[in-house]
Amino acid sequence: MAEHVIVATTTDSEDKARELASSVIDAKLGACSQIVPITSVYRWEGKVETDPEWRVEIKTAADRVADLTDHLKKIHTYDVPEIVATPIEGGSAEYLSWVVDETRS
Repeated sequence: MAEHVIVATTTDSEDKARELASSVIDAKLGACSQIVPITSVYRWEGKVETDPEWRVEIKTAADRVADLTDHLKKIHTYDVPEIVATPIEGGSAEYLSWVVDETRS
């Protein structure tokens, strides 16, 4: 497994996205959170929905993913929140070192 990951989640308002983003940084579960407005098309309870959402992308160390996932599940307002971890396969060594440093107490 990669040493660094990007964890993505979505929510239905910019304010909630900011709360999620700040919360994970405050808890040292991520080094950086970015918020991106998107449009999501998905099936929910048997029908296709199209809604504006805000994606929160969190850069973190791989060994923090389980705790980050638990944290997001506790504070998220969705019944089934998207929480997806994508490995980072390369990048700036200095940046990736900073990511690890920022996720430590």
